[in-house]
Amino acid sequence: MAFLTPEELNTHIYDDVRDAISESNNAKVEAAINAAIAETQGYMSRYDITAIFGMADAARDPILLMYLKDIAVWHFLVLANPGVALEVRENRYKSAIGWLTKVQGGKVVPMGWPLEEPAESQSYFQYGSNPRRSSHF
Repeated sequence: MAFLTPEELNTHIYDDVRDAISESNNAKVEAAINAAIAETQGYMSRYDITAIFGMADAARDPILLMYLKDIAVWHFLVLANPGVALEVRENRYKSAIGWLTKVQGGKVVPMGWPLEEPAESQSYFQYGSNPRRSSHF
């Protein structure tokens, strides 16, 4: 079973709007979902993506699912006419990407997400510094 099905997008887009835009072709909706999953996985490289996206039904993280739907609907609405509420969808898309960026940077740590197991010869470390200061006299 897929992590997200076209029918589950009904919480973010009305069925009749989805059918009108896709011309009742679920392949277009599935393409948007697959693009959203691929984009989301790019932000989750430190987690076990196979385990997370292998979950089904109630085991899925509800926040990830919500943001994944936002991203999928945004990719799907590109096919739509300008009359659709693109501004609201764009804001939701930006919010989803912002959250994923925080997950990627370690500022948000979702509960229950398994971390990727590092290879034995591979070690991970993080480095950085404070912002550069300049003194003016």
